[in-house]
Amino acid sequence: MMYADAHKAASHVSGERLWNRLMRLAEIGATAKGGVNRQAMTPEDSQARALMADWARGLGFSVQQDGIGNLFMRRDGRDISRLPIVTGSHLDSQPTGGCFDGVLGVVMALEALEAIQEAGIRTHHPLEIVAWMNEEGSRYGPVCMGSSVYVGRMGLAEACASVASDGAVLGDELPAALAAVAPAEERDFGAPMAAYLESHIEQGPVLEEQGVQLGIVSAIQGIRWFRCEVTGAEAHAGTTPRRMRRDAGQAAMRMIAAMEEAFTDEGDAIRFTVGQFHVDPGSPNVVPGRAAFSIDLRHPDAALLDTLSEQVHAICQEHRGPCQVTVEQVGGVAPVDLAPWMTGVLDDCAAELDVTRMTMPSGAVHDASNMAALCPTAMLFIPSREGISHNEAEWSEPDACRDGARLLAASLVRIDERLSQ
Repeated sequence: MMYADAHKAASHVSGERLWNRLMRLAEIGATAKGGVNRQAMTPEDSQARALMADWARGLGFSVQQDGIGNLFMRRDGRDISRLPIVTGSHLDSQPTGGCFDGVLGVVMALEALEAIQEAGIRTHHPLEIVAWMNEEGSRYGPVCMGSSVYVGRMGLAEACASVASDGAVLGDELPAALAAVAPAEERDFGAPMAAYLESHIEQGPVLEEQGVQLGIVSAIQGIRWFRCEVTGAEAHAGTTPRRMRRDAGQAAMRMIAAMEEAFTDEGDAIRFTVGQFHVDPGSPNVVPGRAAFSIDLRHPDAALLDTLSEQVHAICQEHRGPCQVTVEQVGGVAPVDLAPWMTGVLDDCAAELDVTRMTMPSGAVHDASNMAALCPTAMLFIPSREGISHNEAEWSEPDACRDGARLLAASLVRIDERLSQ
């Protein structure tokens, strides 16, 4: 059952105020097609972070920043000895990104804390908004850089050595980014948290297809990235009989077709993608002597993902024909199970607020993947129109954003109450 304070907090959420802030941020880095280009460490990114800090200061919140540029905005609780409950997402975008990816989670967090404040609720724990630096990884790799440095999965020196696609070095641009939100208190990497709750657009079509208002995320899919290289022999396309060919392109296509069939499951939970495919020498009348392709393989169950990864190697060997093949795993992210008690709080509050919801895994990686190693973590999804994301046409309805902020405000209060019992 949701307590009275949680109801009260939800009732003070202003959908209009939330939307106005979201549209104001959409002006920073706006593109001609209605999206945004606000990549990490650009002046546009710094301008958005500075505006968020100003809004937070206007509400009496303190502002903190760590050495990689993760931004924290705190509303104090009754007990200064308690760890903060943190909510937020990121402000950076893809080069042709939308106005909702990441930024909605930060704006919803600000609206939730303002609603709690307007309701006159003093939580036991401090409540914090976070805007993680460089979640997208579009200009500087890897993805989720800010939260990775925060939890110690990546060193600050390694992050600072990252080189952008335009040749800039992150360490050279970092001082200006940090100065953009000054004055700010210094935040230590790895400073503990009581809980972390991230709101984000779904970036997929499921909620809209099912006619459900909000999604409660149970797990974040694990990922395995592979690079496969097939070696055959170049030959004349017109004079070489098929029986004598060592066609690397055909072998690669056989492998991909076999994996597509093997990785088709009844529940449609396995995600198998070949996003890159290249043949050499690339001439219309030459049998390819080399083919290379990428594999992006995802599933929320770690054991099954391991099994699928083994199948990648086996299937490629089975279908290589007269060619040779090498399969290299070039990276990956472990699956993450989110905190059941926190997803339970979200579900209970949604029921009390009469909001339809469904439990679902996240197909995309989020900063919550890193935070789950630090503290209890949960995620809330807002529907995306037609499932479009990383695209200027990205859109979530104002009512959906408001409903998400209402559930977020209520859940933060209930999480505080539960942790304080």
